[in-house]
Order: sequence, then structure tokens, then C-alpha cells
Amino acid sequence: MLDERTDDLVDWSTFASVRAELGANFVRILGYFREDGEKSVAKIEAAMHGRDVAAMIIPAHTLKSEARQFGAEPLAQIAEEIETSARHAVEIRLFPDEILPQVAQLRPLYRTTMALLEERANPLVQRRPTAFGRRAG
Repeated sequence: MLDERTDDLVDWSTFASVRAELGANFVRILGYFREDGEKSVAKIEAAMHGRDVAAMIIPAHTLKSEARQFGAEPLAQIAEEIETSARHAVEIRLFPDEILPQVAQLRPLYRTTMALLEERANPLVQRRPTAFGRRAG
């Protein structure tokens, strides 16, 4: 089980709503988010290292949108800050060095958030443990 302090990384009512809405497709869509999220984080990091600000925009936008869909607002917020800064930097033709802290926070936040989402999505987590054939109470 993850640290209880990480529980504020996901709006569980949004998570429950999207889970109910997607039904049987939920686990598959969450898997897509995992794959897309990994790629987006890697692209953002590579763009930061390569000082290619335009290459940050689409992966940050994708990560922001997908994170919000699952209720991962802190992750969505950082991705939005990166996207907004990158868009502005393209307009003014300056590299946004000020977003380095957000980019540095992105991967650990993404991994912790995904662990929470996947833990909660696991159907075995929903069951209460049994003791000697009876539900523990």
C-alpha cells in the first residue's frame, strides 16, 4: 500500500465516475494512459535536455488531458504549467528555463500517481480480506 499522504494526488470521485462510465473498458484505457504517460514524460524530458521547447507542447497537452480524465489533478496541473510555458516560449522565442523544476517533478509524480491509480483499479483491492472463510469485520 502506498503512503496515505499520496492519496490527495487523485480525485477519487472523478476516478470512480470515469470508472463507471468506461465500465469494462476502464482497465484497457488506464493501460493506454500508462503507455501514453510514459512516452509523454520521456518526450518532455528529452525536449528539456535538448532545449527543444516546441517538442514539449504536444506531450504536455496529452499528459494534462489524460491525467484530468482520471482525476489526477496535481499531475495535470504540472503538465499544464509546462504546456503553457512552452507555448509562450515558442511565441517569444526564448527557452523557458523556469520550468525545469516542473519537468524534474514530472516523472516521480507520474509514477506515484500511476501506482495509486493502478492500485485502486485492481479488483482485488476492492475486496475485504477474509478470516477463516468469513469476511473480516
